Amino acid sequence: MSNEANTAQNGAAALPAPTAEVKTALAGFISDIKAFHDDIHKRINNQEERLTMLDRKNLTTVRPALAAGHDLDAPHKKAFEAYLRSGDDDGLRGLHLEGKALNTAVASDGGYLVDPETAASIASVLSSTASIRAIANVVKVEATSYDVLIDHGEVGSGWATESGSVSETSTPSIERISIPLHELSALPKASQRLLDDAAFDIESWLAGRIADKFARAEADAFINGDGVDKPTGFLTHPAVANAAWVWGALGYVASGVSGDFDADTVIDLVYALDAEYRAGASFVMNSKTAGAVRKMKDLDGRFLWSDGLAAGEPARLMGYPVLIAEDMPDIGADATPIAFGNFAAGYTVAERPDTRILRDPFSAKPHVLFYATKRVGGDVSDFAAIKLMKLSAS
Repeated sequence: MSNEANTAQNGAAALPAPTAEVKTALAGFISDIKAFHDDIHKRINNQEERLTMLDRKNLTTVRPALAAGHDLDAPHKKAFEAYLRSGDDDGLRGLHLEGKALNTAVASDGGYLVDPETAASIASVLSSTASIRAIANVVKVEATSYDVLIDHGEVGSGWATESGSVSETSTPSIERISIPLHELSALPKASQRLLDDAAFDIESWLAGRIADKFARAEADAFINGDGVDKPTGFLTHPAVANAAWVWGALGYVASGVSGDFDADTVIDLVYALDAEYRAGASFVMNSKTAGAVRKMKDLDGRFLWSDGLAAGEPARLMGYPVLIAEDMPDIGADATPIAFGNFAAGYTVAERPDTRILRDPFSAKPHVLFYATKRVGGDVSDFAAIKLMKLSAS
């Protein structure tokens, strides 16, 4: 064989070597990918087995007694469960339900889940809190009592001659009236659940109701209080005929007819009060008495009663303002349904400057107690400044 032939034969034998290497490398690469795939597949299977075991464990320990299964796609069930178990209604409040199979008419079909709408404020029954503190002398004190010094005497005097001797005259007397402060208290309670309700401010509502009740209690005491652990009302002091009036009692004008009165009696009552007191005087009566008085006319046919000229102004009787206080007595035999006087001089209200409310969430769990106190006192400070109308023959 020639040299050219040998060269050609050797080149033909050397050509397949790169192809074999590529095939070998590709086979190794495919083997590595398969091994990696098998490893990943194995790890995923192991992870799924772990998750399955965890799910089974959670279903065994968390599943509620109310249901046989645990439906993760039913948020209303979880919210209702939380409400029943712990009273937590946040889930119910934020729940949005489709109306396919639920309705509010049937409780079991979703009626439990609909939170009723609550008014933003609470409408309360209105009660009269009109009090003579509106026309009385009101003082703020920090002590346990308030003393009023009254000079109800006169300094004696006489005409003196140029050369004659001057005789001794009488000396004025001073009366001390002590007004002790008494304590009003209230202890209402409310459940914590009610206080947590976001529909309205229950604590402010309770505080307002307590203040309103205190106002009505003291308004009655300023008129009818017996002075035992409460203020002394001006009607509890002795009443004597105005002609025989003495210090320590209130003078009255008799109507002349038992259980009834007329316009002349009202006029007599006004002028039974001394002139120095009439400038700041007011009438005090309840609504029933006011209804009878406003029908009265004088001899010229003019009504004694006139309504206020502007909004908020009190009505006037013979030109004097009228305070409607429902704690005054009704018209009846020997009753004193009308008072007339300068109450700024005649009655003093002494009080601590504020109402205290203590919130106690511990003593009556699960309720919260509200201990409210107010200290106030009152009494007649000038017996000459108030006159009464008595519906009697004498």
